[in-house]
Amino acid sequence: MPFVLPLRTLKPFFLIPQQWLPRRCIPHRYYCSKLASGSVAPKKTKEATLHKFKSQISSGPSLQDFVRGVSDNKIPVFNEEYAEKHAYLSEEYDMGKARKVCFETYGCQMNVNDTEIAWSILQKKGYQRTNDLNEADVVLLVTCSIREKAEQTIWNRLQQLTAMKRRRSKTCVPMKIGILGCMAERLKTELLEREKLVDVLAGPDAYRDLPRLLAVAHGGHQASNVLLSLEETYADVMPVHVASQGCSAFVSIMRGCDNMCSYCIVPFTRGRERSRPVSSILEEVRMLSDQGVREVTLLGQNVNSYRDTSEEQSCSSNLTQLSRGFRTVYRTKQGGLRFADLLDQVSCIDPNMRIRFTSPHPKDFPDEVLQLIEERANICKQIHLPAQSGSSQVLKAMRRGYTREAYLDLVENIRRIIPGVSLSSDFISGFCGETEDDHHQTLSLIREVGYNVGFLFAYSMRNKTHAFHKLQDDVPAEVKQRRLQECISVFREEALKVNASLIGSTQLVLVEGESKRSASDLCGRSDGNVKVIFPKEDVAVQPADVNTAPVSPGDYVLVKVRVDHSVKIVRPHENMRVLKDSHSC
Repeated sequence: MPFVLPLRTLKPFFLIPQQWLPRRCIPHRYYCSKLASGSVAPKKTKEATLHKFKSQISSGPSLQDFVRGVSDNKIPVFNEEYAEKHAYLSEEYDMGKARKVCFETYGCQMNVNDTEIAWSILQKKGYQRTNDLNEADVVLLVTCSIREKAEQTIWNRLQQLTAMKRRRSKTCVPMKIGILGCMAERLKTELLEREKLVDVLAGPDAYRDLPRLLAVAHGGHQASNVLLSLEETYADVMPVHVASQGCSAFVSIMRGCDNMCSYCIVPFTRGRERSRPVSSILEEVRMLSDQGVREVTLLGQNVNSYRDTSEEQSCSSNLTQLSRGFRTVYRTKQGGLRFADLLDQVSCIDPNMRIRFTSPHPKDFPDEVLQLIEERANICKQIHLPAQSGSSQVLKAMRRGYTREAYLDLVENIRRIIPGVSLSSDFISGFCGETEDDHHQTLSLIREVGYNVGFLFAYSMRNKTHAFHKLQDDVPAEVKQRRLQECISVFREEALKVNASLIGSTQLVLVEGESKRSASDLCGRSDGNVKVIFPKEDVAVQPADVNTAPVSPGDYVLVKVRVDHSVKIVRPHENMRVLKDSHSC
């Protein structure tokens, strides 16, 4: 929303030299002359008047004549200092002035990272952070639009916050409510105009503008910026990481998506793919390592399609390699540093720091990525492999770029190169045109692969998507729910088998903190991203050592799973990072 200054504060924007004050220079037939009406001026007089007019136009005022304080013989040079000095907003205008902001984050890990970016920007402007809604001057909801249920959660929360805002005493600073992220871009009209529940809207690419938007809101106006960018990666913004216990952190490496799957809203809420420069990613990971962070998860909507073309030497003519049997809806890209190059450099920063990544697309797993995961001890042997459906017909309608057979071939190749790898996946039940046979093919795929973690949902049509424009949401809601429950049931059966195979094995677990189930237990995650709960007890500092020490978040412990589901905990050797030899970087 444009910012309007009160009329009394306006000052002249330019000074006009005396010689350029308005002069009447109008064709002869339109002004009154001293000649008698109906008389005709001599031809020479007309020519002289026309020549005078052309002379004035050709030697008219330049830009410098309209800029205040610039001499007639000096052309102003634009620079940041000049722009700041003469900006239409004062330097103090967008400062937080110790206002307290409360964030509520919903949805995926990218939204967690977006929260950290937004907080970094506001913190530099003098805002303070609070988790207490009662003392918050600003409440910002970082939102998700991937499914209807996620959006409904936000609508319900906005009603609650609006009621709280109205109850607040008039002697207090009025609470401002803001929506950040995907929902801001997708539902801007409904949020600002129809429902009028929010004061500020900022899309995923507009977080730099938050201080100004909040300043406008504090002035009593609604403010919005939901423009998408082809370049914004926030590469120069160092997120303020707020992970619990400080032992893990998310690092965004790319934004947006080019895959255009027919069911997905992401390309329309987060824009096209663009990758953050390698140098800025490495700088952030080094900083996290220095802070004692023990696990970093690289983030992106299609994280393994990472392609940095910011460096001149990286602009080669090599085409991007896809998984065998996979294709894209866009022309094959070429040049740039690929995901394998980034993963290689990140894993070398700190051998004691675990590296994970999410969310990948199955098409972007060439052998070089898989071989690197197998070679590097600190790259977790766990891969998220979203299938979405087990039916080739449904996959075609989804525009996923592969068949059931190609997907199973990829699974076989992954397990051949990375023995013991853990796999997780996403599935959608009840997509447009899905038949009972299609559904049973999905059930059989879940059984055949055997995932240890899964994310399963009923299909929810989204506006703007290819499916919205071209397909019919023809599977009844009750059928979707039945199919979803059947998928969940089969998945749990197979996951139980996968997890049962871990009995008797020794797992390297990164301790995250106290278990939510019991204060006498700790919890952590294995290399395969399996959650492990074990007793809180002191363990030997070194093997066969009588000295013991308590286990703390950020520690690695070796946990042996017994047949009776109990565990034995051992602290690993100081140089024993994993249960195999480490590959040198």
